[in-house]
Amino acid sequence: MCGIFGIYANSSTKLNQKLTTDIVKKLFLLSETRGKESSGIAIKNTCNHRITVFKKSVPASKLIHDSQFKKYFEDSIQGIVNENKCLQSFALMAHARLVTNGTQENNNNNQPVIKAGRVAVHNGIITNVENLWEKYPHLNRQYEVDTEILLSLITNNFQNGKTLIEATIDGFSKIEGTASISIFSEDTSTIILATNNGSIYYTLAPDNSCLLFASEGFILEKAIKELKLDNLLGLHEVMWMQSGTGLSYNLINKQLINFSFKEVNPELAQLDACGIQQGTTKDEVVNFSPDKPIDINLIGNFSVLHNRFDKVKQSLEYNINEIKSLQRCSKCVLPSTFPFIEFDEKGICNYCKSYVVKRQGVREEEFKTLMKQYQSKNGKPDCIIPFSGGRDSSYGLHYIVHELGMKPITYTYDWGMVTDLARRNIARICGKLGLENIIVSADITKKRRNIRLNVEAWLRKPQLGMIPLFMAGDKQFFYFVNQIKKQTGIKLDIWSTNILENTDFKVGFCGVKPHFDKTRPDHLPLANKVKLAWYYLRNFIITPSYLNASIPDTLASFYSYYAEPRRHFYQLFDWIEWNEKKIEQTLYKEYNWELSPDTITSWRIGDGTASFYNYIYYTVTGFSEFDTFRSNQIREGLITREFAINRIYDENRPRFESMIWYFDTIGINIEKAIQRVNQIPKLYRAD
Repeated sequence: MCGIFGIYANSSTKLNQKLTTDIVKKLFLLSETRGKESSGIAIKNTCNHRITVFKKSVPASKLIHDSQFKKYFEDSIQGIVNENKCLQSFALMAHARLVTNGTQENNNNNQPVIKAGRVAVHNGIITNVENLWEKYPHLNRQYEVDTEILLSLITNNFQNGKTLIEATIDGFSKIEGTASISIFSEDTSTIILATNNGSIYYTLAPDNSCLLFASEGFILEKAIKELKLDNLLGLHEVMWMQSGTGLSYNLINKQLINFSFKEVNPELAQLDACGIQQGTTKDEVVNFSPDKPIDINLIGNFSVLHNRFDKVKQSLEYNINEIKSLQRCSKCVLPSTFPFIEFDEKGICNYCKSYVVKRQGVREEEFKTLMKQYQSKNGKPDCIIPFSGGRDSSYGLHYIVHELGMKPITYTYDWGMVTDLARRNIARICGKLGLENIIVSADITKKRRNIRLNVEAWLRKPQLGMIPLFMAGDKQFFYFVNQIKKQTGIKLDIWSTNILENTDFKVGFCGVKPHFDKTRPDHLPLANKVKLAWYYLRNFIITPSYLNASIPDTLASFYSYYAEPRRHFYQLFDWIEWNEKKIEQTLYKEYNWELSPDTITSWRIGDGTASFYNYIYYTVTGFSEFDTFRSNQIREGLITREFAINRIYDENRPRFESMIWYFDTIGINIEKAIQRVNQIPKLYRAD
């Protein structure tokens, strides 16, 4: 989920101080796209036998200009390299963090992580952390961050007589989720680099005197090109470290050992042990981190929040009796409050009468044949899969790997509203399938600020048509998938967008009539786009607080969603059957897929915004996305109307815990926000 990179160098390398500094700055800046919430670096100096660590809760682009960091970096590499040649072997590894486990405000949770004489940087999420700490309490948990458990397992194995390679393989065998990791040790000159999902790329000098690694091949390729490292260091080929593999590198003798998690080669284990014996005096681990840790509980829960917000919970409206009395279509479940709805003499709505059955699944064999032209012949990745961690994208990834036999790279755009639950589910599936996950992390602080500004503007003058502004920041995933295709050279992207999720009512509240023959949820005729833009412009004038710092981001999102080119682009569920029961059973059984505790549904649980905007829609209009989704299922013959009616009453219950997270994350008082929503006139009341 984060960006990691590093340099391992023997004394025979051609690196000098200036070039080392340039490489670190360049890789920090390139890696920042994967995480902007904190950054840090560790340097192992074989000259003074020290491992020094510096980390701070700021983006990498700020860290490299920080005066404390500059002094730390100069002091740490002093005596290692000068302007002429490398004097001693050294290694460094760095991290650009996207926060998952453990707040970045506690600097112990930031990376690199220090534990029992070992230091590590980790990209990924370990999903069985709590179970492992319960199983191995003697490992002495100190932090919230999940990296600590893998570091502790490896250390424990090593201290109990295993070689470093064996200790690493055994540690990885116990974790679930994803982990790409680099480890320095105080008691050996051997460094470990390993991954269980293929999110590491590296390049090596011809004489093994220098190794560079990063989370993405594109990052290394760009650094090599812009810094001319092919000429200066002989770094030419960027190699992919496939899932379930690793390497050890000995700083003293340049010995490099590639290994696989599947089996331990006795000869390699012996070489590993020999490399360790050639280590020098035991190193000292020194933490120069300037941020002071704060006192927090290791394991958070909602019990305190329930007590604190009990009054708010009681104020949440669920006007089920009034909503049940609404006239609904006799075929689907859409109510009379739905935009532009009309009923005929039989009570059937115009949405049902205009609906064209999608007949999902009838073209599955045609799709399989079509995909053969894209399949890799050399084992390299052959498609990009946008991966939100939601239900459909999770199953879609399973299908693409197991049914199509393709080799995808997954891509996630984290704009600040991807929940920790979604991130854990991403890690579960990528870890189980051994797939690389490219993260494009927005400036999450700015994204959340933009959401706050738009929600605050909306609360001043609530308009149902303006609600999509809350979610505008996520639409740039279309832009970034095209960038990743360029960077990787992969033509194909397959989305798990489901046409059944069509939510025309959102633009309907903007006065835009439904477009019944659309083939994709994002399709909108030009005239409707103009009308939609005019609606927003008019409301910006009426409510000037919408004219805030979020405007450039909103415009970029509008372009990305409606105008970004789509080439070699396919929607999986246009071709295969969408079967809710099959999808859920597959995810629960094969991947231990996680559900949200505050709802019965498996849909929309990874989207941090959904709980609030669906609360608004349901409280004010008596319907939400669930009503439109279930109605489309009825039209496709997937469920009965009776089943849909019973489900929507439960699915539309307010999600209290999720709303707490949302308002806490964007920095708005939940009590005042809910109070304002409850004051909006209800469309299902005559008054």
